[in-house]
Amino acid sequence: MITFYLNDKKIEYSGDENRSLLDYLRLTAGITSVKDGCSGQASCGACMVEINGKAKLSCTQKLKFLENATIITMEGIPEKVRTTIAEAYVEKGAVQCGFCTPGLITRTKVLFQENPNASRAEIAKAINLNMCRCTGYVKIIDAIEEALKNLSQGSSSSQSIAKAGIGDPLKKYEAFETAIGKRKFVNDLHFEGMLHSALRFSDHPRAKVLSIDTSEALKLEGVIRIFTSGDVPGERYTGLIFSDWPLMIAVGETTRYIGDILAGIVAIDEETARKAATSIKIEYEVLEPVSDMHNALKDGSPRVHPDRSNLLDNCIVRRGDSIESVFERSEYVVSGIYETQRIEHAFLETEAGIALPDSDGIHLYSQGQGIYVDQRQVASLLGLNEEQVRVTLVPCGGGFGGREDMTVQGHVALFAWLLKKPVKLHLSREESIIMHPKRHPVWMDISLACDKNGILTGLKLRAVGDSGAYASVGNKVMERVAGHASGGYHVPNVDIESLTVYTNNIPSGAMRGFGANQVAFALEACIDELCEKGGFDRWQFRFDNALDFGKMTATGQVLEQGVGIKACLQALKEQFYKAKYAGIACGIKNSGVGNGMADFCDVKINILESGKVLIEHGWTEMGQGVQNMAIQTLHQETGIDHSIVDVVIDTKAELITGMTTSSRATALLGNAVIDACISLNKDLETNTLAQLAGKTYSGKFYCDWTTKPGAKVEKIITHYSYGYAAQLVILDDKGEIEKVVAAHDAGKIMNSMLFEGQIQGAVHMGVGYALTEDLPMVNSRLVSTKLRDCGVLTASQTPEIEVIGIEESDPVGPYGAKGIGEIGLVPTAAAVANALYMFDGIRRTKLPMKRK
Repeated sequence: MITFYLNDKKIEYSGDENRSLLDYLRLTAGITSVKDGCSGQASCGACMVEINGKAKLSCTQKLKFLENATIITMEGIPEKVRTTIAEAYVEKGAVQCGFCTPGLITRTKVLFQENPNASRAEIAKAINLNMCRCTGYVKIIDAIEEALKNLSQGSSSSQSIAKAGIGDPLKKYEAFETAIGKRKFVNDLHFEGMLHSALRFSDHPRAKVLSIDTSEALKLEGVIRIFTSGDVPGERYTGLIFSDWPLMIAVGETTRYIGDILAGIVAIDEETARKAATSIKIEYEVLEPVSDMHNALKDGSPRVHPDRSNLLDNCIVRRGDSIESVFERSEYVVSGIYETQRIEHAFLETEAGIALPDSDGIHLYSQGQGIYVDQRQVASLLGLNEEQVRVTLVPCGGGFGGREDMTVQGHVALFAWLLKKPVKLHLSREESIIMHPKRHPVWMDISLACDKNGILTGLKLRAVGDSGAYASVGNKVMERVAGHASGGYHVPNVDIESLTVYTNNIPSGAMRGFGANQVAFALEACIDELCEKGGFDRWQFRFDNALDFGKMTATGQVLEQGVGIKACLQALKEQFYKAKYAGIACGIKNSGVGNGMADFCDVKINILESGKVLIEHGWTEMGQGVQNMAIQTLHQETGIDHSIVDVVIDTKAELITGMTTSSRATALLGNAVIDACISLNKDLETNTLAQLAGKTYSGKFYCDWTTKPGAKVEKIITHYSYGYAAQLVILDDKGEIEKVVAAHDAGKIMNSMLFEGQIQGAVHMGVGYALTEDLPMVNSRLVSTKLRDCGVLTASQTPEIEVIGIEESDPVGPYGAKGIGEIGLVPTAAAVANALYMFDGIRRTKLPMKRK
């Protein structure tokens, strides 16, 4: 018997003494404010609780060591203290996805007990065990400073009337509920009679499956059923661009990466399901994996997919004169080979899904980045009509592109559909790292030329991207490499080829920046080399060549309005010339998928009998604040009080929407809400809101006027909009990053607080991309599956980040707004590389970069 005190309640426990406190809290005590982000790796801090007055990670605490311990979770913190801290987090914009916030609030409470007057440096050190992938920690430290002050003074954060118009720093929708752990994530949900499942992963990246023996697993008490490929009633293969990804590998087939699934197990609890998964015996004929993307392109290389070439796609853009003749007549030409690495998204909430039988279909609770895409793919797998599959979005704990491809959704839907019972499937951190697609490793052979006056004349790029075992959106990422190859500059002549290659590595797909940051690293190094070679000023060279009205992108699109790169550069000029060691880089990032594909959005505004207003749309909330964009646009257009507005994302609304990707949700959703408000405002002229109860107002926005790169068209419009940026990295006398200054053209800043938070978080990710983050594979196997080994920067490793907002109005976006979710890290690694070169004279051509 182990006795301890949980939130002032005496607990006498007589079960497994080696059980973790986290497991007990979540599964026995039902306390889901304590989050599981790393499955016991002690890497994330989301499970932090107070034990005997100290902040501890509950995933590492065995119950046998907690005799007579006093344990406090979020629920046990005195209400005034909890509210004071949480309000500070909300008011300062420290809650984005919010998965990490309950753990951070616990750490803040304990820090107040230990050091109520902590400095910013001491605060950063105190939260080093707490990982946040969204915020870059700046606003978290702001919030902790505010909370410590308020707790000391017995005051609270500002309670002035919140302004909710466009540009106002309206607090994030549901931020308080999320901060205190009240709003649930998928893995926090529970349904009566719910079963649990686990997956059996492949043991080898490339091996023929000879047999799958489930006999021992089926003998385990509590196992309900084991599923294999033959149980899929519909189409076994799905995919975002190409349907090349099987839900499960069949006997006789060959695995393509270590994340392939061979079987699924449903049991009475997760522990039993996982034990059964390890008991399944697989016989293989092990084959040599295709691990190198260059070798994969050679004649004689084994094919990753037997029915297709290892070359998935080749995006070609040629414009202007022969590039060789351009180089011959140019005054200066520089060339180099640059390489970028594979990166883990490291969102704090691992993948989870719950499916329930629903009439003649299935109801799926998803955290994916496109619930209508989930609906389509699940329906295909189950052999159902799409209307038989209902998908409800549960806002997720970070995305960054990593939730575009299905992971658990198809499997859990299959299990629930065939068993006619509710089923949950939750990935461990190790499984998450193994399964979902990553950032593309890209190899780039680049040459750049200018004339004697420092005006760019030509660019040649040959890029190869490792897209891993399945297509995902890999060819679209490499299409962006091509389309963004000239970055923020006008280059009249280009010769670009960008190859997407299959290997047996983990698939590569969408991740914040989507190819633009990879090619910016190579391009901006070449810009600095041309400046050094020709004796040009680095700031002036960029300003003279920067995109402007009438100038062209790499694809040949002539920009007509809202081009803010020169304004961004002007914002950095004074600090650039004052700094002893400084690196500068520019960036451009598309809004909308474009490239000849349609961008669209539908929305419904429902006036409810309760007096509330309900907005329905199809975009995923993953911390970026898309719900605020809808609410603030509605308020701006109609004056409706933001506090009576709720937002729901559910396929039952039948508002077919694509992926929440390409920094497009703000523009598309904002325009659709504005459209819906036209008829709503007309009715409000003669009616009160209460008199309109029961009415629904629909709006839409549709863009079908973009063109595919390389297509022979009269007018090239690769994207309807772009975001623009320039960033400055300043080093100290030791070569460490002292400060990052990020000037970003948002067109119109929709919410000043959320804008800053997005850029700060992206810069933090960009600095990690430059210096510390990596997910290496050897022979198509991961070197490590630990979150901490991914190299995400801690709070104390994060430099000062200054954000400067620029507003050059966009002709398409609502109120002139542009997407900002991705561009925040596009120039960062390039600026870091150029700063390091100014410090020690070493040109680094491979990420992550090593200091001298």
